[in-house]
Formats: sequence, C-alpha cells, structure tokens
Amino acid sequence: MITAAILTLSDKGSCGEREDLGGPLIRDMLKAIDAEVSFYEIIPDEKELIKEKLIEYSRNVDLIITTGGTGLSPRDVAPDATLEVIDREIPGIAEAMRMAGLKKTNRAMLSRAVAGVRGRTLIINLPGSPKAVKEGLEAIMDVIPHAVEKIKGSTEDCAVSEGARA
Repeated sequence: MITAAILTLSDKGSCGEREDLGGPLIRDMLKAIDAEVSFYEIIPDEKELIKEKLIEYSRNVDLIITTGGTGLSPRDVAPDATLEVIDREIPGIAEAMRMAGLKKTNRAMLSRAVAGVRGRTLIINLPGSPKAVKEGLEAIMDVIPHAVEKIKGSTEDCAVSEGARA
C-alpha cells in the first residue's frame, strides 16, 4: 500500500473563498493504485509554508501530490518550493504530464510543475484546474507504484515484465 498526502495550494481555497475540486479528485484517482491518503490540506501559496509542509509530510508518507501553483503568476511558487526541498529531480514525470497536456492545449507548455524525491518520498506537482489534474495524473498514474517501490529501496529488476512476476 502507498501512503499519500495531498496538498492543495490556493490563497482563495485556504480561506474558504473557493471550493477545492482538485484535491478530492486526486484522492479518488489514487484509489486506482491502492493509495491511502493520510493527509489532505489546503494552504495559501506561500513558499515557506509549502516547503514546511512538504518536509513534514515527507517524514510520514510515500507520495505527496500538490495541486495548484504551477503556472506563471507571481504567486505560483509550488515548483520553486519543491525544488528547494527535494534531493533528486525526476524530470520525466513532469515532461510526461506536459506532453499529455499538449495533446489537449498548447497552454500545457506553460506549466512549471516538477517531480522529485525527498528521502523516501515521491513529490509531484500538478496544476490547479480539475481538468489538468485529471489529465496529468492519468499520464503518470501507472508509473507511480513502481517509482515508490524503487524510492523505498526495492532491488527488483526494472526490466521484469508484469507477466514474468506472476
């Protein structure tokens, strides 16, 4: 089982002015990989607070998914905060999400989302809109369990096919 935390980054959402639709969608989608969401929080787009929460949650879960704050506005600081706390970046995850998004809209290239590892926790930034959350998470969902296994220290051969494991 994968333990997870969802962190919605929204100034308006954190003070009750906007309903968070992305966080609950992530929770529902993670059921497909048997992930159990242990933490879910809505916080403002404050870089130091985001860093603090990423560090805190990384001590307790295998996976942290953020939603919101990946664009170009001055308050969009999720990628900046994430880059400051991760030990290693995994560029392929963010690239896959952007490629999937580009099939729908050329605005996907404006996403600054990143993914990486802190300790033994996978951290992934998703955009804030529910549509982009769904498309981005669908693009990477199949690799999350394998990534988490590897981060936690699995020595199983990556080239082993699903059929060969049975």
